[in-house]
Amino acid sequence: MDNTLYSIRMRSSRDERHISGAEKLATAARLDELAAAMVRRALQHDKGQADKIFLTLEKVDPGQIMHLALPDIRTVRVESVDEGRVAALSMLIKVGVSPKAARFAMDAIAGGAAPDGDSMRGAMLVDAGSGMRLENDFQRGVRVSRMDLDNAAAGHLQQLLQPVGLDNSHVREALVLAAKVLYAPGIVAELCWSDDPGYTAGYIAAPCLGYVRFPLLKPLGEHRGGRAFFVHTEVDLERLYHYLEKQVVIIDRVGRMLPDEKWSA
Repeated sequence: MDNTLYSIRMRSSRDERHISGAEKLATAARLDELAAAMVRRALQHDKGQADKIFLTLEKVDPGQIMHLALPDIRTVRVESVDEGRVAALSMLIKVGVSPKAARFAMDAIAGGAAPDGDSMRGAMLVDAGSGMRLENDFQRGVRVSRMDLDNAAAGHLQQLLQPVGLDNSHVREALVLAAKVLYAPGIVAELCWSDDPGYTAGYIAAPCLGYVRFPLLKPLGEHRGGRAFFVHTEVDLERLYHYLEKQVVIIDRVGRMLPDEKWSA
């Protein structure tokens, strides 16, 4: 059996606006199935049917694979979007993000962080102290790529998520991305909520916290969303970009599912 891995990635747009993206690491035998699923995703997305779909397939060098673990997972229950954002801001500040940087990133995502006021294709890089944006391209941002779960970890994750009603693509994909980001050189924390109009949850992630999910970080129907990666001031941006966009990561271990908490200031 040929166990050679390929990175398969999809990006789609409509009227030059980003619609959706997806990616997997898979053997050649699964590429047809995955390519078809990714095309369906682009054509049936809540943000509209894509008019451009790009698929990229690349062979993976097995000597360049990094094996990582998923972070611990917990949900902080909040009563409203405002409360969710207050809770997320508070946690970001506790892990070392300055109040200025945390508020700047949250306001930018809420208002559309791209120059045209829409969601970005990738993530913002934000200096955790000054709040300065550090991306090379404010429209594109930085794209986290080339990561996936192995089969055993995927099965274990499903066993953790199903009993609490979280076994969906939003949560699974966010966890894999967050896991890679948490090991990035110079990372302090991540803030994210989806740009899918029907999905209101978001999360923060930090090495000392794991993955903390909030059911309400944006209003239902809102199409703006995005990610901010908070980094140390002295971060090596070239090294960071290379890790996030090029380093192949396979998640082969799963963290704990911690009990839900109710937010209290």
